[in-house]
This record gives sequence, structure tokens and C-alpha cells, in this order.
Amino acid sequence: MVDRWTEWKPFPDPYHGEYIAAPLGPGVYEVCDASTREQIAFGCTYNVAEVLAAILKAGKAKKRSFFRRNRQRELRNALEYRTWATDSLADARVVVDQILGQREAVWRRFSAAIRA
Repeated sequence: MVDRWTEWKPFPDPYHGEYIAAPLGPGVYEVCDASTREQIAFGCTYNVAEVLAAILKAGKAKKRSFFRRNRQRELRNALEYRTWATDSLADARVVVDQILGQREAVWRRFSAAIRA
């Protein structure tokens, strides 16, 4: 499998007029915590930019406050994303299956090395 991931990018701040640099078409995305590299979101979709924009959308809560807006900005700065553009959603699903298969193989090797 050829590595086609983009570099890790911090989420842009729309306050300064910045945009998410992601494909408007199908592909794979991964979002992680910038400091710990803990995976927050991973998957494939027909519109990568739309999914990444939805990850940080406020509005799930009924009340909005000054503190909530500040927390969203801090959360945005703490997360990074990368993308992998594909030609179709079917191709994106194949890529996700390959990535998950590789990760499972690494975990199997890692767990076998610990038991030995």
C-alpha cells in the first residue's frame, strides 16, 4: 500500500478566516489529540471536508455561553487531522480496511513479543 496521507495539520481557526484543507470528495480522515496522538476520529466518507468541519461544530448543547466558545477554540487548537483522498467511496472503504488490517497485524506482533 502506497502511503498517501497528508501531513498532520492543526484545525484552522475560522475567526481568522482560515479553512480546513481537506478533499471535498471521498476519502479517509483521522483526527487525533496533538499532544498525546490519541485517536479521536477515523473513518471514510463521501465528503472529507464536511466531516472534519462537523467534528468541531458546537450546537449539540442547548445553552451557549462565553465559556463554551472558549472551550471550542481550545479544543480546536488541541486537535490535528490528516486526510487521504480517494476516487470513490468504495476505494476509501478499501483503504480503511487495509489500514485497520495493518494496525491489527502490528498489535498481534506487539502482543506476541510481550508474551515471549
